[in-house]
Amino acid sequence: MPAKDIFHDTVKNALVKEGWIITDDPLYLDYGGVDMYVDLGA
Repeated sequence: MPAKDIFHDTVKNALVKEGWIITDDPLYLDYGGVDMYVDLGA
């Protein structure tokens, strides 16, 4: 699992306050046998 940067929680909290629903933290993707992580899924 990748490390979170110093802005991760601040951005996540701002999105939640604006009404976004965070579905994945981090969002895991497997595409063509390559594992990838996206910071947030909303």
